[in-house]
Amino acid sequence: MAGGSRLRAWGAALGGLMVVLAALTACAGPYQYYEGTGIHDATTTEVAGGWENVEGTRVVLREDGTALFEKLDGQDFDFEDGWRLSGTGTWQLTDGGGQVVRLALTARTRVESRSPATATGSSAPEPPSIYTWSFYVDRNQHDELKLFFFYGDPDVGNTYVMTRETGS
Repeated sequence: MAGGSRLRAWGAALGGLMVVLAALTACAGPYQYYEGTGIHDATTTEVAGGWENVEGTRVVLREDGTALFEKLDGQDFDFEDGWRLSGTGTWQLTDGGGQVVRLALTARTRVESRSPATATGSSAPEPPSIYTWSFYVDRNQHDELKLFFFYGDPDVGNTYVMTRETGS
């Protein structure tokens, strides 16, 4: 019986370990450990220009490192606050596990709401007057650049995608 008791003890220990591991990884969403796209060949000249998304957002990245923003939503959990910022700022292309465009809003000119529900919500925090986004740089199947960030609940893995502005 000593062998059966030892087997049960090992089974209990293994089961306990599985419960602990499951608890530790339960909130690890798809981008929590995201290491980038692996893109390292984009140039600032290639990234500069107009970008848009289907929600009416428009961003212009100038070659001199300045930027214009129109209706840009918050990143990560800030997206759920519903504000959309417009204004001016700066941008730079950085490289780590993949290239990232860092956008900094330095002068807010307008704040809009994504929907009437968020505009009337009294518990919504004040939209920021300055803000920073980190857009991952990737390429589509036609080797064209696209920029994206994650938004909302990290367990869902929603991406906010910006593509080259039509006509750019």
